[in-house]
Amino acid sequence: MSQVKSVLIAGAGIAGPALAFWLGKLGLNATIVERAPALRTGGYAVDFRGTAIDVLNRMGLLEQVRACDTHMGDMIYVDRNDRQMAVLPAAAMSGEIEIIRGDLVGILHDATKAGTEYIFGDAIAFIENKPDGVEVIFESGIKRHFDLVVGADGLRSSLRRMAFGPEAAQVQDLGLYASIFSVPNTLGLDYSGRLFSAPGSLAGVYSARQNREARTMFFFNSPEPLGNLRDVAAQKGAIRHRYQGQGWHVPQLLKHMDNAADFYFDSVSLVSLPKWSKGRIGLLGDAACCASPLSGMGTGLAVVGAYILAHELAACGSDFVSAFANYQARMQPFATASQKLAMSARGGFVPNSSFGIAVRNLMLKVLPLMPGNVIMKPVQDAAETVTLSPDGWAEAA
Repeated sequence: MSQVKSVLIAGAGIAGPALAFWLGKLGLNATIVERAPALRTGGYAVDFRGTAIDVLNRMGLLEQVRACDTHMGDMIYVDRNDRQMAVLPAAAMSGEIEIIRGDLVGILHDATKAGTEYIFGDAIAFIENKPDGVEVIFESGIKRHFDLVVGADGLRSSLRRMAFGPEAAQVQDLGLYASIFSVPNTLGLDYSGRLFSAPGSLAGVYSARQNREARTMFFFNSPEPLGNLRDVAAQKGAIRHRYQGQGWHVPQLLKHMDNAADFYFDSVSLVSLPKWSKGRIGLLGDAACCASPLSGMGTGLAVVGAYILAHELAACGSDFVSAFANYQARMQPFATASQKLAMSARGGFVPNSSFGIAVRNLMLKVLPLMPGNVIMKPVQDAAETVTLSPDGWAEAA
């Protein structure tokens, strides 16, 4: 097999540019194709814990990320009259460092744009594994040849569907839907957030970017599966229907939905595949092993996975098959632990009954009286599943 020199990455979010960063350090040519016409600069807050912070430090980006830290405090569970019912500690939601997704995307783009070819407003339309490389046809009609292709295009990865088969066999829904978008900070939140629970749903709002902005989030179940709602109008209609008649600040938050430039909606889902690669095509981040927002590990899986994949490619030289296999072997325990966190968090984050809400609130009230950190220990253990030795190798902890 010939030496790997060129890599096409689908997706200019977090995982893709993180991989391009390390490929550039290794002297490989990275190209990133992104369907959006420009960087997505808005979005929700994402956080870093454990090994992911070590990777940021090795990238030389840790201080830049810290400078954009949200400094988010505790999240307060309230009733419909805005009375405090329980407190969710900051560490449970915000990790060791929290940053608005768009700010992180900008930092990664700035760190890679000089040595990476970015193609915006285009996407992969056809892909074919060949003995000497991968033939790619873009939606624009341009044909290119690459040594490897990596899908870092998220939960609904188009590349994964093309190369690995139908989505239904790979995506496991957790019975929830999520929507997140920007709103004005009309509640005057000061580095804090408020969460309102009703049976089977949660509405929340938290401050962002030094309290100049805020983000609202809706997590809810549905009596009937909503299917793959790709039409934004249908998504917004489903949210309005589900939250109809709810009190607190829900009506006001819904009014901001139509004008939100960064509206996000999807199912809360996991991605499970027996293999994260097929020939010269591999997967990274949510496309390979999405652990859903409930785990709090998506950003960590992206940046740690990018680091390990790049170093395995360097270590294995022309043997990309072994590089992909070693990368998955090192990352699989992290992915599995993260997905278990998501499964266990689902019921407590969005209880299905008033009794469940009361139990959740009671548990949070007695938490400070319990020995040890029963909430954060499994989270921290998952975040440190992969350890990095001084010479750059990753080993299972």
